Amino acid sequence: MKFFFSDGYTTEDGEELSVREIKRILKECVDTEDKEKPYTDDELAETLKTKGYPIARRTVAKYRQQLNIPVARLRR
Repeated sequence: MKFFFSDGYTTEDGEELSVREIKRILKECVDTEDKEKPYTDDELAETLKTKGYPIARRTVAKYRQQLNIPVARLRR
């Protein structure tokens, strides 16, 4: 039954977000980053945190890999 429901997160404001939404926001951050100095996983996690999405760096790395987004040094 768990297959039909996606896991989610609660923002600092109490808003519920699905993993899909977090991945979409993560992809937007990567798409709009400076291509000469792409964000590291730590910087992406901090950016998401400032937007109100408290996601750990390891979670950012996991979602980045699931989205087939390479590490920062390979995105140059």
